[in-house]
Formats: sequence, C-alpha cells, structure tokens
Amino acid sequence: MASHHIQGRTVAMPVEIRDATACAATYLVRADAVRAVLAYCDLDVAEVLPGKALCTLAFIRYDEGDLGSYNEFGVAFSVRPPDDRRRRTRGPVSGLRDVLAAVSGMFVHWLPVDQRFTMEAGRAIWGFPKELAQIDLRLSSPYKRCLLRKDDRLVLDLLIRPGVPVVAARTPMDAYSHLDGVTRRTRWHIRPHALRTRPGGALVRLGNHPIAKELSELGLPKRALATVTVSGAALSFEEPRSMPCHRR
Repeated sequence: MASHHIQGRTVAMPVEIRDATACAATYLVRADAVRAVLAYCDLDVAEVLPGKALCTLAFIRYDEGDLGSYNEFGVAFSVRPPDDRRRRTRGPVSGLRDVLAAVSGMFVHWLPVDQRFTMEAGRAIWGFPKELAQIDLRLSSPYKRCLLRKDDRLVLDLLIRPGVPVVAARTPMDAYSHLDGVTRRTRWHIRPHALRTRPGGALVRLGNHPIAKELSELGLPKRALATVTVSGAALSFEEPRSMPCHRR
C-alpha cells in the first residue's frame, strides 16, 4: 500500500475522510473565458453547451479524516480528459444527471484551505493547488454560507440554500490538477449520508481579490445552474496518476 511522509507523519493511501459537509454551486460560464484562465495547463475545456463550460464553487468542512479537521474552498472547471478525442460539444445539459456527469471530471484550479498540514499534503501527494486562506464557514443555519478571505482581502461571500432530498449512492469522480509542470488525475469517491439539490439556490458577492476579478471575467455573479449540499459524507482519495501532455 502506497504511503507518503508529510511533516513527520505517514499518510497511507487511499486517504479516508469519515465525516464531511459540502456545499457547491455550479454555473454555466463562457468556455473561451475558462480557456484563458487555464492557459497554464495542457487540458482543454469540456463544453456542455456550445461555447459554455461548467464552473463549480464549493466549500467543505472536513470534521474527521486522515488529514485532520479543516475548511476548504474550491474553484473547478469542466475539462476534457487528456485521452478524450471526442468533439468539444457534449450536447445539451438537460437536467441534474447531465450536470453531475459533467462534474464527475473536473479540473481543480484553486483550492485554499485553512490548515498547513492539509496544504502540504494536498500539494505533495495530489498536486492540488492548495494555499492558506481565511475560510469562515457557517453551516448550522438553514442557509449555508462561506466567507473567503486571502491576504486580508475578501475573495467572495457565497450563500447557498439547500434544496430537496435526493437518493444518493457512492459516486466515483475524477479530479485533475496541474502543479509544477505535471498534470495529474486523482480518482476519488464520495458516500453522502444526506444529499439535497435544486436549480439556482446560490447568491455570491465578489470582493476585491485577484481571484474575485478572475471570477468576474467568467461572468459571475449570475444565477447558478444548480446547487448541491451534502452532509455526513465519507470520502476517499486514491493515489494520483501523472497524465501525458497533449498541448492544445
């Protein structure tokens, strides 16, 4: 079994998270704007509609797991896997199932956390672009809220209203990352205890941080395509695989 040594601790693979709460809002944004953002990597955007890609904003509270307790925020985009030679346009998004299918393979563009150990582990093991930030999560009220600050500047204030319960099963997903010139694919699984979803359901206010400006260039704030909230989730993250380079 593979393992990694981080700050004097041994992290065995797969990494297990035993209790987490996650909230996510997914938006339809301009594919050309996403391509401009992702010019540093060798992956191309997956267009779920002609000229449109998915951007997901997510905040997660990890209460118990192999990397300790911490808060996390993520910005991710729908991308084509390096071995996908199909045409860019995948066809129309007709419902939640299509959204989740597209989200099952997402590129992690930015992944701030509020603890140093998980930052170092995420970068060293999976090549995730983790960095320290101030992440204030308010999950006990009916409306779930994330206040994200970096370098004492507001990045965003994201409010999510949970939707209706839906049946959830263990779901495998692929997360792509690019760090230090290497593109990686990580298979991960989520087993949600309670899953709720709805169309719309998010309100985002952008701050004055450069990441906020980047999000505004994608067209945010705007109405969310869909929102998802998950509570009591168990997750596992496998050993990553380095991907071949296919320049666009």
